[in-house]
Amino acid sequence: METFETLVRAEFAPKRTFLNTASNGLLPARTVAALNEAVLTRAEGRPLTGLHDDVETCRAAYARLAGVPVTRVAAGSSVAAYTGVVAASLPAGAEVLTAEDDFSSVLNAFHVRGDLKVRAVTLERIAESVRPGTALVAVSAAQSADGRIADLAALREAAREHGARTYVDFSQSAGWLPMDAGAYDFTACVSYKWLLGPHGAAFLTVPEDFGGLTPVLAGWVAGEVPFDSCYGPVTRLADSARRFDLPPALFTYAGLRSSLELIEELGGVDAVHDHDTALADRFRDGLLGLGHEALPAPGSAIVSVPGLGARQPELERAGIEVSDRAGNLRASFHLYNTPADVDRLLDALSG
Repeated sequence: METFETLVRAEFAPKRTFLNTASNGLLPARTVAALNEAVLTRAEGRPLTGLHDDVETCRAAYARLAGVPVTRVAAGSSVAAYTGVVAASLPAGAEVLTAEDDFSSVLNAFHVRGDLKVRAVTLERIAESVRPGTALVAVSAAQSADGRIADLAALREAAREHGARTYVDFSQSAGWLPMDAGAYDFTACVSYKWLLGPHGAAFLTVPEDFGGLTPVLAGWVAGEVPFDSCYGPVTRLADSARRFDLPPALFTYAGLRSSLELIEELGGVDAVHDHDTALADRFRDGLLGLGHEALPAPGSAIVSVPGLGARQPELERAGIEVSDRAGNLRASFHLYNTPADVDRLLDALSG
């Protein structure tokens, strides 16, 4: 019987100490093989039917991960595009509440509208800052810069109390932090970080009644029968969230299918969560022994250390991949990392 560790070791063989999943995750061996096969399919002129089927398999796998019916999941290419769809649904003058310094993909579309009232508060105050007249709250479940986790339960209750809708970006948490997308009006997520997929895939979840969204980016793939919707206006949009689909990067979805299968084989997000957060806590404890203290982000797989960002280039030269974010050293831990990786980073920092 394969264990968590043996499955991971069969799929990953990094040549460096990679502690940078918050930027992009490593690709499993099975995903690389699937990508190669997809390229050969195109190169050899074979039908692409199987690649389109991969999109639907990924949609179903993501729905299981997100805890929603597959009919509520749209498949696209970026969070920024889906934020644009959400932003386009708001009436002029609507108030959007956001977290200060959140990732731009979940913010910018509201700002460029030019006719919305966008208000930013600290992440810790976002639930208490929902007020009468707030139309939408948009926030990342885990902050990219420092790993802080939003109190989504409190936010959901505050939004319900004041009649506001919610939009949550799970890009920095889906794959290691359990999620319940059905608890929010709209959610989005990219595939290339903790979900271990290639760049170029993203998912949107919507309510069964679509929550007032208009599929302003709809093309032929958004039709109820896509291949009957190639010419002229789409006469019948899909009856499900697929009406918000964007033309798929077929190679990406071919690879992502294998990545999502691996996460399920490993025991799902709960097993990954326990592994990742244990490593992050080991790093936090080790930092204290070196006289450093991470920014507070309890329970997060992302650790950000003030004042050490400038050491990123020397760590890269030493074969250790981390990030410099606003002067802070950001390390992020995922299923392919080990206690030895944590200790190697601590040893390098002690020198």
